[in-house]
Amino acid sequence: MTTSTAPTALPTGHRWKTAGDAWGHAAVDWSCLFEHYAVNVIQVALDRLDVRPGSRLLDIACGSGLALRLAEAAGAETAGIDASEQLMAVARARCPESDLRLGTMFDLPWADETFDAVTSINGIWGDCEAALAEAFRVLRPGGRILLSFWGRGHLDLRPCFKVFAAHSPEAHQQGMRRTNNIARDGVAETMLADAGFEVLERGSRMSTVEWPDAETAWRAVSSVGPAVPALEHTGADVLRPLVMEVLERTVDELGVFRFRNDQEYVVAAKPR
Repeated sequence: MTTSTAPTALPTGHRWKTAGDAWGHAAVDWSCLFEHYAVNVIQVALDRLDVRPGSRLLDIACGSGLALRLAEAAGAETAGIDASEQLMAVARARCPESDLRLGTMFDLPWADETFDAVTSINGIWGDCEAALAEAFRVLRPGGRILLSFWGRGHLDLRPCFKVFAAHSPEAHQQGMRRTNNIARDGVAETMLADAGFEVLERGSRMSTVEWPDAETAWRAVSSVGPAVPALEHTGADVLRPLVMEVLERTVDELGVFRFRNDQEYVVAAKPR
């Protein structure tokens, strides 16, 4: 059996339950107003991972289950894990046939070589090598993995996240810098190679989310996990006007907020 050479230490200061609570603080808004940002990359994943009827697919950091729902539509047998109890409740309603587990991606509750394909849609970031070791373990030889993350091109989210970061505790700002390192040249590829994978492809798609009005746009953007430290530290009354000021730049002539972001991905395979 092929073994991973990846380090297994957890990220510095990692608390998976705290992260889950942050991402689940507005689970319904996230699942209905924001999660579909990933549709284009999920479509790439289903193609590159050769997902077909009978494929066994695991989505790591599955959130409220959009990728699982689309994989099920392709005929796959699906499983997912996430740290947020609130998001998992939505996922269970969306994907009642999926094998869904509440837990940490650093200790996957499945046996070795269980899956044909693994996805992590903006779920595994820099400093998460131990999660890739686990993904390698549960993937069969010849199986493939796709990771995605925010890229280096057009990012409407950048000024929004800068507002959140500037009003968050310093420790959160340091953590965000570590996790975002994955977008730098060669970082994701090195992480995957160190875990034992053979890197096959790097690419990108433009993520687009649209909202009809300012209230919906605020609910969507404030539902993301990285907003929580700022919301708790500073408060929505301060943050909302600052975030909406930068979001106004995304409004088109019809009054639609069109939030566009470069989403990169890397595909790799576990050697046979």
